[in-house]
Amino acid sequence: MATHHLPDHFKCPISLEIMSDPVILSSGHTFDRSSIQRWLDAGYRTCPITKLPLPDQPSLIPNHALRSLISNYTLLPPLHQTISQPQTLISTLTSPSSSSDSKIDSLRHLTRLSKRDSAFRRHLADSAAVPAVLAAVVDPALQEKALPLLLNLTLDDDSKVGLVAEGVVGRLVAVLLNASPDCRAVAATIVTSLSVVEVNKATIGAFPAAIAALVAILRDGKGRERKEAATALYALCSFPDNRRRAVSCGAVPILLRNVEIGLERCVEVIGVLAKCKEGREQMEGYNGCVQILARVLRNGSSRGIQYALFALTSLCLYSQEMMLLALEEGVLEASIVFVEDDNEKVRRNACNLIRALRSNNSNHDRVE
Repeated sequence: MATHHLPDHFKCPISLEIMSDPVILSSGHTFDRSSIQRWLDAGYRTCPITKLPLPDQPSLIPNHALRSLISNYTLLPPLHQTISQPQTLISTLTSPSSSSDSKIDSLRHLTRLSKRDSAFRRHLADSAAVPAVLAAVVDPALQEKALPLLLNLTLDDDSKVGLVAEGVVGRLVAVLLNASPDCRAVAATIVTSLSVVEVNKATIGAFPAAIAALVAILRDGKGRERKEAATALYALCSFPDNRRRAVSCGAVPILLRNVEIGLERCVEVIGVLAKCKEGREQMEGYNGCVQILARVLRNGSSRGIQYALFALTSLCLYSQEMMLLALEEGVLEASIVFVEDDNEKVRRNACNLIRALRSNNSNHDRVE
């Protein structure tokens, strides 16, 4: 199959051919399995793109979403044969007389088309389709097909602010509070995508129940929706006011329980919430917090270790009691292992934690 008509992200960065079995490396980049396996078999232990180090035995995680996209794309007719259809599809979607089945069909086709071309996404974002898509998002009969289309529309930064201005946040919160697990997962992913733009973090965080809905999914949800909710919360909480909002919603104990059962993405949120006094207070009051973070140091991934080190540093500088607990738990010894880690952020956070533990241990009056 000719590859020059296909989106670049369908192509393996190594072979530059369309991927038949895309897999995700721990660096977060996707490659065709055969190409990255040849790279690893040749003895390389760095990501071909970022040049960052990989574990001795790197895991290759199937990228089912991208594989499905490539599969769907190759079954579509050429773009020039379908580009005349959009206005008909949009009209079907916006017409009050259209049946649910015809609207579902339009949503499906618009989703496929919008995956293929940023110019088409911009056309769609500027058309009358957006209010109809937002209405479909909260229609139980349509939302499963409407949410992937909405996610596609958020791929372009120019559209992110406009969608928030058009009222997308309220629709997403409604889905997060009352929809199927799959729909909640996509809605949380959309929140993450919108939060790439700084002003949206403030707008979304200030919206009633937005952060509370994500915290509720972390408390009651399952599998993928919990992971996506944690990712959205992490994105939102880079904005300081949202950290306090998350803490007031009871996020800290829920996040720590998720870390205990293996959802490491929650360690990243804990690291961010440890930046605020309210977050540190909640962590100090949670029995076993230091032990949970110490276990991440011993068993976690590089990114999990990075944030566990950061959170522990914040806690030890804040609380003499937490510092003593950390020393009892062997955190100092565990941290020394990371002083020469390949990951620069892990090295830096380990050195900061060691300084905090040694300094606080020698001067019991120091609290930040």
